[in-house]
Amino acid sequence: MVINVIAFVLYAFDKYRARRRKTQVNENVLLLIAFIGGSVGAYLAMHVCDTKMRHAKFRILVPFFLSIHILGVLILI
Repeated sequence: MVINVIAFVLYAFDKYRARRRKTQVNENVLLLIAFIGGSVGAYLAMHVCDTKMRHAKFRILVPFFLSIHILGVLILI
């Protein structure tokens, strides 16, 4: 749960920085946070904050990570 909040905040902060034309969060960091468990927060932030929606790697990888995490939870249950 905490990792998803961190992911959401990082993605929102990235959008905040982009709007002000400042240095943004490294894309590899954003993808790593989604990969290690923050895929729900990343996915929500992408849609709520309209961030990284133009980048194909985010449109593909974040939902892929999310589906892998959902599948992992279902297998554990």
